Amino acid sequence: MSAAGGGGGGGGSSASVSQQQQEQQSVLDWKFSQVFGERAAGEEVQEVDIISAIEFDKSGEHLATGDRGGRVVLFERTESREQRARRELERADSLGPRHPEYRYSTEFQSHEPEFDYLKSLEIEEKINKIRWCQTANGARFLLSTNDKTIKLWKVSEKKLKNVSNLNLDPTLRLGNGNLTSSNPVLGQRGFTPRLSMNGGAVPQPPLIGHDFDFPPGGIPSLHLPLVVWSNETALVARCRRVYANAHAYHINSVSNNSDCETYISADDLRINLWNLEVSDQSFNIVDIKPVNMEDLTEVITSAEFHPTHCNMLAYSSSKGSIRLIDMRQSALCDRHSKLFEESEPLGTRSFFTEIIASISDIKFARGGRYILSRDYMTLKLWDVNMEAAPVNTFRVHEYLRPKLCDLYENDSIFDKFECCLSGDGERVATGSYSNVFRVFGAMPGSEEASTLEASKTPNRQLMPTPARPGSRVTTPARGRLGGSESPGSDMNGGVYDFTSKLLHLAWHPTSNVIACAASNSLYMYYA
Repeated sequence: MSAAGGGGGGGGSSASVSQQQQEQQSVLDWKFSQVFGERAAGEEVQEVDIISAIEFDKSGEHLATGDRGGRVVLFERTESREQRARRELERADSLGPRHPEYRYSTEFQSHEPEFDYLKSLEIEEKINKIRWCQTANGARFLLSTNDKTIKLWKVSEKKLKNVSNLNLDPTLRLGNGNLTSSNPVLGQRGFTPRLSMNGGAVPQPPLIGHDFDFPPGGIPSLHLPLVVWSNETALVARCRRVYANAHAYHINSVSNNSDCETYISADDLRINLWNLEVSDQSFNIVDIKPVNMEDLTEVITSAEFHPTHCNMLAYSSSKGSIRLIDMRQSALCDRHSKLFEESEPLGTRSFFTEIIASISDIKFARGGRYILSRDYMTLKLWDVNMEAAPVNTFRVHEYLRPKLCDLYENDSIFDKFECCLSGDGERVATGSYSNVFRVFGAMPGSEEASTLEASKTPNRQLMPTPARPGSRVTTPARGRLGGSESPGSDMNGGVYDFTSKLLHLAWHPTSNVIACAASNSLYMYYA
């Protein structure tokens, strides 16, 4: 019995070792793919060119970015689906599938700076969020918003028109551009010159009498212009709807519903429900504004529709809580179905506790079973069936905790970092300072924690950091504190660039491709 038990233990040990080796092999090796708008050394970046929003569409065929100048730039994959399928069949026996590559498609001015005369408030044109909508009749639709106004754009291909036969027969022109005297309309003298104020000759139109008759068969040398369709096409963006005057505070979130008919928009205190076809009316479904504004203790920071259940949505607050609500319960969803909030251990609170607990972004993961949230210091993965504590907690830049006072003084502590996750939900990613972003493995037992720089050499001085002993501790509710502490102090020799912050990034829905914004540059990486 004891020998058998010992053999079983040895088998379990070897199985665990093989499992660890398999996990180590599954750590993604990220490589540089493309960059758009790369900044030259010493080049000054204009404020209006800084990217403020990134979004892939559901198919991954298209990518949209918005900037602080109110522009939306669209990118598309370099190969169509038919070309890709044929190429993959040709290379199936020799090479693996290629990673997606993109090219510039078009751009348009989505928002302009405005001024609210009632409140004496300037409304900047910066794009806060972009969301792709359902494709219809070959045209693509997307929502873009600034602080106050949401717009629905239709982007479609249009054939170009060319104008031909603009002038007379070119053989009837002289070297100086005057028409020859053979023109029966102009007569033998052509234009009758007269002197202008500066002494130059000014051509006069010919005088045609009332008794003038066109010669039989018309005038052969005179051609009417023709408009013909060419084989060339161009993308044209047209604004189809403008959803305005519904938010008294700055809009921070826009999210499409799975019914493809409605969407929500959220500001600091309210969430409104819109129909895509109705631009002059919305329904207020969440309102946390107190009767007395002095009693205000928290604000809404992000809101997201459930990916499959059209009646469910979640929103986060500045207190670090996430509320899941069901619109079937009541017209005004002032009561939540579930509250996800991690209690702070006693004796650990400080002046900065509530500030860094504020959630800046949330995303549903794995078909809505999990919710990914980003606060200032960590990423947290919540199971919707477990409200007590997150399943995983990933430290993003723990090395900044002793420097919270400095971050507060230069306002960096209020930066709003976004988060994203892979299409299969197995990995999550978010940004940090010094143009660095981090990728973590979200599956149980995964130790993956990569740190990459937004440059052409993402792994320069930034090797994937293995978890140090004791960096993962088990929380009382099956939670794990995931990922090693960020190697920022070792990476830059103790120097942190708080002006170079990677706030916005997006993960391709089906491939391991990440697009991230470093100032005015769009970097893309694949694994």
